[in-house]
Amino acid sequence: MEAELKDITNLNKSQNTQSGEGKEKDNQPLLQNSEAGDSDNNISYTEKDIQELEKKFAAYVRNDVYGTMGLGEISLKEKILLGLAMITLLPIRLIVTIAILSFYYLVCRLCTLFSVPNREEGEDGQEDYAHLIGWRRNVIVAFGRFCSRAILFTNGFYWINETYVEKLANEDQTKGPSEESERPGAIISNHVSYLDILYHMSSSFPSFVAKRSVAKLPLVGLISKCLGCVYVQRESKSAEFKGVAGVVTDRIVEAHQNEHAPLMLLFPESTTTNGDFLLPFKTGAFIAKAPVLPVILRYPYQRFSPAWDTISGVRHIVLLLCQFVNHIEVVRLPVYHPSEQEKEDPKLYASNVRKLLATEGKLTLTDIGLAEKRVYHAALNGFLRQR
Repeated sequence: MEAELKDITNLNKSQNTQSGEGKEKDNQPLLQNSEAGDSDNNISYTEKDIQELEKKFAAYVRNDVYGTMGLGEISLKEKILLGLAMITLLPIRLIVTIAILSFYYLVCRLCTLFSVPNREEGEDGQEDYAHLIGWRRNVIVAFGRFCSRAILFTNGFYWINETYVEKLANEDQTKGPSEESERPGAIISNHVSYLDILYHMSSSFPSFVAKRSVAKLPLVGLISKCLGCVYVQRESKSAEFKGVAGVVTDRIVEAHQNEHAPLMLLFPESTTTNGDFLLPFKTGAFIAKAPVLPVILRYPYQRFSPAWDTISGVRHIVLLLCQFVNHIEVVRLPVYHPSEQEKEDPKLYASNVRKLLATEGKLTLTDIGLAEKRVYHAALNGFLRQR
């Protein structure tokens, strides 16, 4: 169970077992070279080294006009367009986005007045409002979906091209026993950007696994609690791993059996890519033995790629808001019902769903994961310091 929990929470194996150190690492950005170790700061990287790494770690390489980490050389035309957008689109979109977020925060605050949250035992026990029912839950969901779509629209996603696949070429692959409920327990999606969550909120309003620090963020913290997020912390003790694993599994089973329970949104790749590849799936999302809904996300682009791969969060947000039009394409596949063999073997279940997503989404399968992404980011940071 401990190994499966680590799959769910997207956590790396670590020699550091002290909770104090775990909390410190939980707040460190991925793009900072703090996790590579102090010895990596003395490594010298050449342009040839970076090119070799790009071939090896192609799933994390940016291919838009802004280049690696969004710091590449751009043309004069692009500089002019970017300059105009920074004095017009950027401030307007930023203000409107904050206004929408603040409005939804007030809606959540109103709906949670005089309500006691679910709270786990312990000093750091997490809490949420996933148990709310009736008009409170209806208002939270309705306004949540509307505000999520409004934020996407504000930031250039004027149209969302959704394709619903009703029947696959290999129909037997998704068929289970006839008496089994058609309702899935979780949404399984490839992971390209933080924008993935906004789309899924506007479409299905699911709960998902988030870093514990999210619960303490202004505005977003309360919203995530209303979503019913399951909070995790990197480098947590094995006891907490087991606790989170149980919560996620229970949520998936409950969502499958109860149409009023929110679906779980899970990204089995455990990190984002440039959108052209599909990383190995972790098995945590599949141990509940419940049917899942596979969803494929793509972000077609001409100038700036909305994929969050090797670019800092602030730079990504600025360039995204400065792009006049952004695009998102969604392919929603039929509910995947696991066979009896897949129910007994989560690895087989995860592998088959991954192959299905890759085939239908025309994505390239790769064997690299989060560890290789950290190596690539550390090399890029080291290379930039030498320039």
